[in-house]
Amino acid sequence: MEKLVIAAQKRTTIGKRVGALRREGKLPGIIYGHKMEPTAIVMDLKDTTKILYHTTSSSLVTIDLEGKAISVLVRERQRDFLRNSLLHVDFQAVSLTEKIRADVNVELTGVAPAVKEYNGVIVEGINAISVEALPTDLPERFVVDISGLMEIGDSILVKDIEIASNVDLLT
Repeated sequence: MEKLVIAAQKRTTIGKRVGALRREGKLPGIIYGHKMEPTAIVMDLKDTTKILYHTTSSSLVTIDLEGKAISVLVRERQRDFLRNSLLHVDFQAVSLTEKIRADVNVELTGVAPAVKEYNGVIVEGINAISVEALPTDLPERFVVDISGLMEIGDSILVKDIEIASNVDLLT
C-alpha cells in the first residue's frame, strides 16, 4: 500500500467564518487523539478529496502539519450531498507502536450459484469486523468470495475469513 500524505496548516478561523475558507477551495478539519491536544487544521479541498476517496476507516494516513508528520485514521467525513463535496474531516491521531481497535469493512465478491440458479438472496449479517492490531497492520478491508454458496441456506462465518496472524479478531 502506498503512503497517503495530506498537507495541512493550523487553522485559526472557527465557527461560521469557516464558510469563507470553503469558498476559497479549502477544507477544514480537526486532529485529535493519542497524546495530542485537538488541533484545528485546513487542507486543500481538491487534493484531500482525491486522497480520501480511496481510503476506508482503517486506512492509515499521514498528515504533514507544517513539517510535522502525524499518523492518523479518518474518523468522520461530513459531506454536502447536493454538491457532492467534503465539508469537514475528523482525524484521530494514533501511535504506531500501540495496538488500536478498529472496524474493518467486509467486501463481498463473486457470484453465488445459489443466487444464480435458485433466485436466492444474499443476506449480510455484518458489514464490518472489529479487530485489534498495530495501525500499520490494519487491513483496508476483508474480501469475502461468495462463489462457494452452492445451496440456499449456505453461509460464510467470520471464522472462515482469512485474517493475518498479527491481527486479533474481536468480532
